[in-house]
Amino acid sequence: MASFWLLLWEFSLTIAVVISILVTIFLVTLPSAYSHFHPHEIKETDFQDKDKEDATQSGYAYFQAHKEKDRTLKAQASVQVVVLGDIGRSPRMQYHALSIASHGGKVDLIGYVDPSVDINPDVKAHRLINIIPIPVFPFGTKNRLLFLLLAPFKVAWQFQALYHALGYRTKACRWMLIQNPPSIPTLLVARIICFFRNTQLVVDWHNFGYSILALRLGPRHPLVRLSEWYEGFFARGATAHLAVTNAMCRVLKEKWSIDALPLHDRPAKHLRPLTIAQRIEFLKTRPELQGQPFDLERRSWRLIVSSTSWTPDEDFSILLDAVVQYAAERKQKRNLPRIWAVITGKGPLQSYYLAKVQQLVSEGKLDETIISTAWLTTDDYARLLGSADLGVSLHTSSSGVDLPMKVVDMFGTGLPVAGWSKFKAWPELVKEGENGRGFGSAEGLCQVLQDLFGSDDRELKRLGNGALREQERRWDDEWMPVAGKLFRLH
Repeated sequence: MASFWLLLWEFSLTIAVVISILVTIFLVTLPSAYSHFHPHEIKETDFQDKDKEDATQSGYAYFQAHKEKDRTLKAQASVQVVVLGDIGRSPRMQYHALSIASHGGKVDLIGYVDPSVDINPDVKAHRLINIIPIPVFPFGTKNRLLFLLLAPFKVAWQFQALYHALGYRTKACRWMLIQNPPSIPTLLVARIICFFRNTQLVVDWHNFGYSILALRLGPRHPLVRLSEWYEGFFARGATAHLAVTNAMCRVLKEKWSIDALPLHDRPAKHLRPLTIAQRIEFLKTRPELQGQPFDLERRSWRLIVSSTSWTPDEDFSILLDAVVQYAAERKQKRNLPRIWAVITGKGPLQSYYLAKVQQLVSEGKLDETIISTAWLTTDDYARLLGSADLGVSLHTSSSGVDLPMKVVDMFGTGLPVAGWSKFKAWPELVKEGENGRGFGSAEGLCQVLQDLFGSDDRELKRLGNGALREQERRWDDEWMPVAGKLFRLH
């Protein structure tokens, strides 16, 4: 028995020494803590000749107006904007970065950079924004068992990649703004770095990480429950919280005693209504319409657009079934126009649904209907929305209290919306019968399409006018009184 305790003591002592050495290395090698007396500096040499030609977009105009006698700009607000996901698919975090930079803050935008996904050109052009790419975990799977087996390795990979980017590849900042979800391991890494660097952490709640995990594993799975505890425990210590809806603010307060500030998504400046001539000019460039007997002047057809990530929380089969039902109704009701449906986005279920589309076409269930997919640049996506007749949102919300930003984008171009409305936060975004219509089934969506396209267009125009009113308040109008005030920007 004595030998057992001696062995246990030696083992414990060894572990303690190893931990002590690792902590010492950590403290010595981690860059120095943030000092309020040493703000980030922007110099004249940070701008190239082309930046000076487009002074507003690059931030050079702000630099010229606010530089000090030594020809440097002291950025009092420095922010690490963190998304453990693809930056190009995270428009809200890009808007955060642009708003901070346009008001004189220095930004390190940290996340995955997919070469096939365009980052907002304004973000890339602004010299007060530094994009820091982090490496993607090289293995992925749709298999549930393999997903569970790979999960620890993926988390370890993400931990070291994110830790290295936040602690060593970027300077210490006054603020860190992180997107949640994903929560694991983002919240833990952020808390560690913020603690040792005296950085103030702000969590921007887009949804709940555990509710998304529950879509894959089920709500009662032990990992889901562990994720829920982890999310609440590590988020509570943040300096401040932002949330996309009032409903989410209430849930955060009730669930984890977190006081969050509501910051609703609003359309960015590049999303604008188009004139009829601009619509026709853009649609003439689309390859899907080549050879089709569409009259672009008279619009004897209707264009619907849906942006999806092709994931389980956006069930594309609802739109597909609705369009099939609409095509069947059109054979009986000739007043119904043809439909061209464009689905934008990339994701894991895309190939599965495209195969279903081909099967339906071969069975003759999509006669005189075009369903096409597209991956567009930021500008072309804005033009597509501005050229459409109706936007469709299939977002079903894993938590019931988040909202799809794609609807905000649609409103930015004056496009009315039909969307899945069977969750709590939906009325915060779409006002039924004023700027859009809700549905709760494929049959419901089919009826909406018939109501809006089968009449004299009066209701469709009325919804369009409501969408135009929504686009009057832009992102910066919403952002400055909330986040701008938090970061002490002017």
